[in-house]
Parts: sequence; structure tokens; C-alpha cells
Amino acid sequence: MPIDPQRPTGDSWPDAIVDDSTVTEGSDLRSGAVGSEVVPARYAAPGKRLPLLWRAFLSSALVMVAAALALALTPVTIHAPIALGQLAIVIAGLVLMLVANLWALGRVLAPVRRLTASVKGIDPDKPGERISDIGPYGPDVGALTDAFNQLLDRLEHERRESARVALAAQEGERRRLAAELHDEIGQTLTAAAIQIEHAADSGHDSPEDLRRIAEVVRGSLDEVRRIARELRPEALDDLGLVNALISLCSRLASQGDLRVERHLERPAELSPGLELVIYRVAQESLTNVVRHSGAALATVSLGVEDHNLTLSVVDDGRGLPADLPPHTAGISGMRERARLVHGKFQIDSRPGEGTTVRLELPWEEENASPA
Repeated sequence: MPIDPQRPTGDSWPDAIVDDSTVTEGSDLRSGAVGSEVVPARYAAPGKRLPLLWRAFLSSALVMVAAALALALTPVTIHAPIALGQLAIVIAGLVLMLVANLWALGRVLAPVRRLTASVKGIDPDKPGERISDIGPYGPDVGALTDAFNQLLDRLEHERRESARVALAAQEGERRRLAAELHDEIGQTLTAAAIQIEHAADSGHDSPEDLRRIAEVVRGSLDEVRRIARELRPEALDDLGLVNALISLCSRLASQGDLRVERHLERPAELSPGLELVIYRVAQESLTNVVRHSGAALATVSLGVEDHNLTLSVVDDGRGLPADLPPHTAGISGMRERARLVHGKFQIDSRPGEGTTVRLELPWEEENASPA
């Protein structure tokens, strides 16, 4: 499979990541240009060949003209009722016309067959492979080839961007956990160790000192449980999706002045993967409401609408800032989770008018009971 040497290969793709916020319509990711019209090297100028439709039409027309000339110039006559010899001549002429038409169309459609073979030869695990030589072609096949190459560009760019965002989110989560373990649990356990050493050095273990030490250790255990719940919600495994959402709403509402209303319907059955996606999107959305929106009221809804299982989180806060980058880790993570289960993710927000986060998942079961 020919590979365009100007395209990023598997060894260089991390250095070729382009920020989506700087890519505008008309950009060509293959050359690294932004906001300008870049002409692909081979297929932008397809030459003087006729479009595929006209070439197919002319090939069929030539066969018909040749058949008409043969009838006009040869001394063949057809009588009614047709004689056996005349029928043989007609059948032979028809077979020749069909064979000639098949040969002509095969010649016309050869670039399409070559393009199809080249497309099948593209290996998605080898970034940088592009269709660069399919032989003679017309403008239609050239445009189709260009469109396919640009589609590969967009897919590879999206894969690189998704990998970058996922790695950034993973490292951010690790940094957050490391900070919490060091700043909270580490300091608490250090204080407990100092108190234990002091009690041992003093030579007496009063009940008050032991209670203080036990209280410090109990606080550390609570912190460990809280971190474990954030990593994997116990309520989701033990109580199911709806009860886990109720617990999530209550816990986040208790962290500030936010009031959370719930309108939750209990789906008949959901796979663990779907439940986790719904929970994580709700968790991320409510966390953003608590941390950034300044909202007084948030509404979490789960139900079936138009054969879709729909989760929505609506708040009356200040809305998303106009200069928010389109690929922040939180938003990209929610969007990627939706894609994994063939769902649709949408954010609707205007500054000062609140934010609506909506997740739609394909759903066949229409019977749901209110929770």
C-alpha cells in the first residue's frame, strides 16, 4: 500500500497532534496548515478525463452506434414471422453488444475497482497510510479518493486527540489522588503516629488520649472510603442505578448551598456498562455544577423519551464561559463515554442562563417505573 511520505507515521504521531480549537473549515490536517485552502498533491487536479457518468454513457452509446451501423450497412433483413437463421443472427448480435458493453464498462469502472482494493488494504493500526496511486482516474474517483484520505486524517486526528485527553485525565486523576493521600490521609496518620509516640513516651495511656487517637484513625478511614467511592461507586454495585443517583445527588447537595431535584424513572434492565456511563456523566455534570456554576438549583432527570433512555442535568447557574476550550478533560470524557455505548452527548449553555447536559442512549424497553 503506497504511503504518502508527508503524512505522520506511527513513530511520529504524538508530535503531530493538532488542537481542534485552532482547526477551521478548509484546514488540511495532513500538511499542518490551518485556516487556509491546501490542494492535495495528486487528486486536486484530476486532469482532462471526463466524469464517470459521462464515460459510462459514452461507452454504452458507442456500442449502440456500432450496432446501429451494423444493421444499416449489412444486408441483413428481418421478416415477421422471424426465420430461424434470422433469429440466430439477432441473438449473436445481442450477445456481441452485451460483451462489448461489459468490456467498455469494465474499462470505465476500473479506477473504482482499484480504489476499492486500495481502501480494503488500508490498515487502521498503521497511522499515515493513504491512497496515493490508483492509476488513471477521472475527477469523480479523484474526489472520492481525496474525501477518503481526508476522512482518515480526521479519524486519526480524533484518535490522537482522544488518547491525549484520556492520558491527561488519567494523569490528572492520579495527581488528585496523590494530593489527597498526602495532604489529608498522610497528615492525619502522621498526627496519629505522633500522638501514639507521645503516649508511649509519657508512660501512661489515658482514655482521653486513646479516644483522640481512635478519632484520628477513624477520620482517615472515612477519607479512604470516600476516595474509594469516587473511584468505584459502591451504591451502583449494591443498590442499582437509580439509588446510586439518589445517593450522588444527596451527597453533592450536602457539600454546598445547591438544591438538587430528582425526576428518576427506574429502567427495567440495564447492562453494567450502560449504568456506569449514565452514573459517570451525572457525576461529572453535578460536580461541575457544584464547583463552577454558582447555581442554586439543579435538576437531574432520567427517563425514556422517543425510544431513547435520556439523562439530563439542568442548572440555573452562570453557564459555560464563552472562551471555554472545546476539549476540556471533563467534557471530552463524557463525550467519549457516550460514544462507547453508541449514545449522543450534548451540552447547551449560554452565559448567565445555566447549562443543560443531555445524554441519549438507544432504548427499546418502554416500560419504566417511577423511582
